[in-house]
Amino acid sequence: MRSSTRFARSRDGTLIAYALSGSGPPLVKTANWLTHLEFDGQSPVWRHWLDGLSRHHTLLRYDERGCGLSDREVEDLSFGTWVEDLEAVVEAADLERFTLFGMSQGGPVALAYAARHPERVTRLVLYGSYMVGWKHRGTADFRRREEALMRLMADGWGRANPAFRQVFTSMFIPGGSLEQVQWFNELQRRTTSPHIAVRLEESCGDIDVRPLVGKIRCPVLVLHSRRDEVIPFEAGRDLAAALGDARFVALDSANHVLLEDEPAWQRFLEEVQSFLGVDGMDATLDAPPFENLTPRESEVLDLVAAGWTNPQIAQGLGIKTKTVKNHVTRIFSKLGVDTRTRAVILAREAGLGRSAGPPGRAHEA
Repeated sequence: MRSSTRFARSRDGTLIAYALSGSGPPLVKTANWLTHLEFDGQSPVWRHWLDGLSRHHTLLRYDERGCGLSDREVEDLSFGTWVEDLEAVVEAADLERFTLFGMSQGGPVALAYAARHPERVTRLVLYGSYMVGWKHRGTADFRRREEALMRLMADGWGRANPAFRQVFTSMFIPGGSLEQVQWFNELQRRTTSPHIAVRLEESCGDIDVRPLVGKIRCPVLVLHSRRDEVIPFEAGRDLAAALGDARFVALDSANHVLLEDEPAWQRFLEEVQSFLGVDGMDATLDAPPFENLTPRESEVLDLVAAGWTNPQIAQGLGIKTKTVKNHVTRIFSKLGVDTRTRAVILAREAGLGRSAGPPGRAHEA
């Protein structure tokens, strides 16, 4: 999978590393705990996630502050800065409307962004996520377990011996192979330092987005593994119930990070693709040169395929009609077509044009 790494500067000056891969309508994945843009693409734990999410979309992902290729030593690791970091990478990538995917702690960040920017988020996918952090849920024994895990982070996270990190690995991927377990152990050490890991976990415990769920206006899909040891199944079920009209899918797995060879991963892909309007599609975006389109051009082409006129696209994206016309001209050139009709046919064959309708027409629920 080819990807390009870039950097955005958040409101407080922190540099956030982000990467773009794939072709098609934009899909933004919020940062979750333990990511590394360079390391993840090689990992047997994360590689299939990146390939699957990039198959029909331009995937934007980023390392959260304190982790991966983003600034490591940062003063503020609060939830509010996580939302600002998402805002920064979206602006840097010049995206206007997109699907937002939040996994684990990335779910509350996605919810907060969607509540703050309802005009930008077309659909919301939440996996293995929650409304409230560990300090606000579960029993006293559950909270004591989390506090014990934080002590383990402080004492053993950075050691060469992976024994301490193995505790976390066995929770995240209990069904992992030896290779996957070794990779995940190493990922933890490479991703961040012990003291940042502790601070991040502390901030996760403080999360509470319950006041925001009533502000979500887009269609929502919630998925959760039944035997998840990291985020309890009940947390995902409660999230879906609070959202009201959300579709909830229970996955038959004990893994917090779904693995490529388990049936739950295929079920996840099928549900997400169906929700995003690419169910049953075998066509990829490789035949015509869709991979040469910029994220903005992919966004414009998606709206062209959905039947939007140039003035409607300009209004929807907040740009000038002349700018849209220039984008369309470049799109035609890259696709090797000379008519709008031919561009629409190619785009729809590749799965574009299913996520939005022209202004004034109700969005599909």
